[in-house]
Amino acid sequence: MSITQPVSRPTAPHRVVVIGSGFGGLFATKALNDPAVQVQLVARTGHHLFQPLLYQVATGILSEGVIAPSTRDVLADQRNVTVMLGDVTGIDLAERTVTAATAGEDMVYDYDSLILAAGANQSWFGSPHFAEYAPGMKSIDDALELRGRIYGAFELAELAAAAGRPEDVRRLLTFVVVGAGPTGVEMAGQLAELSKRTLRKEFRHIDPTQARILLVDAVDQVLTPFGERLGARTEKSLAELGVEVRMGSKVVDVDEGGVVLESTKDGSQERIEAQTKVWAAGVQGNPLGRKVAEQAGAELDRSGRVKVLPDLTLPGHPEVFVVGDLAAVDGVPGVAQGAIQGARHVADQILRRLRGEETGQEFRYFDKGSMATISRFRAVMKRGRIELTGYPAWVAWLAVHLFYLIGFKNQLATLMHWAVSFVGRDHRGERTVTEQQVYARLALEYLGEDFRRQPRR
Repeated sequence: MSITQPVSRPTAPHRVVVIGSGFGGLFATKALNDPAVQVQLVARTGHHLFQPLLYQVATGILSEGVIAPSTRDVLADQRNVTVMLGDVTGIDLAERTVTAATAGEDMVYDYDSLILAAGANQSWFGSPHFAEYAPGMKSIDDALELRGRIYGAFELAELAAAAGRPEDVRRLLTFVVVGAGPTGVEMAGQLAELSKRTLRKEFRHIDPTQARILLVDAVDQVLTPFGERLGARTEKSLAELGVEVRMGSKVVDVDEGGVVLESTKDGSQERIEAQTKVWAAGVQGNPLGRKVAEQAGAELDRSGRVKVLPDLTLPGHPEVFVVGDLAAVDGVPGVAQGAIQGARHVADQILRRLRGEETGQEFRYFDKGSMATISRFRAVMKRGRIELTGYPAWVAWLAVHLFYLIGFKNQLATLMHWAVSFVGRDHRGERTVTEQQVYARLALEYLGEDFRRQPRR
């Protein structure tokens, strides 16, 4: 632990640049509400994303605006904060500058302290070409694309059935979710609810209840971090919903028409014809983590996260903090609570330093438990030795997620959407889809990075 000698309060505000508007970036910014600090929050989007509910946007329960409030709106009353839109392309630790590109124009921001909260991206485990046919679940764009693909599959199946093409119908009504963690379990459960409750009376040539939903993963158990008992209960609940659970099945190929699975036990392979694939497995630290680690001589873990010091600083750079999914800290999972608590810790460290108080305290994570929904009225929850399943866990899940949504209006809107979706027939009001939602990402990728960097003025 280091000791900072008392110093006089600086006349000029201490400049803090925060990169990222997720849980880490937003909560660090809010905790730095002090006139001695001037905060520049730089993020590639203008919203704060409540990522745990993305799958509900993808399946038509919630609108994107409910889980992604404007960052400027959230921070409007905090006068020491300036929000800047930009995709950070460079960090110079020696010069203490951050470079961000916005509409083809580079902006440079100086800092006295830097909080790197850029999060993590989806990982396709060394096969990025899988992304073309199996979108991830990390952004609003991902969720809207998946919404278009999911609802579009039922529409195309109706056309195929009317034209007498049963093979196409089977492929279009087969959905494969890759990854048996919380996101994968929640997505598979909602696809089952969607096909068996929401859409069951809406088509004339197909029976949506006959949709085939598979949840696959190379590991041996659903929800591995939750333990064997809850994993087994979850797998049983999914089976009761009609979800085919394929553990010990590694995805070795993905194309437009399906996936190839390889057994981890005997190496045998099986092809599943499926139009819609959802990738909910694996994360990779934002590339900015590698950039700062190379400059500081820090290590990265297998997922590309930065191995920080116990106080969440970058080795050799006490003015640089890394929080959230980009920080590799033993015992701290990549969940919202880890980012929130880490953000508050680093904000406290900065303010202590400005007051001349003792700094360098180790970040201590308080585990508030893990939870995942399976379907309406079914969920699992684990906190220490306490394990809940079924309706009590589902109610706890609702309460926790409502509490951490930003803004009373969003909380109220979410509660109303849930009441409509989970009671009675399961009417999902957010089902508007467009062809642009489905193909926009691919179009931008084909146009290339140079096109995206061109000035738009």
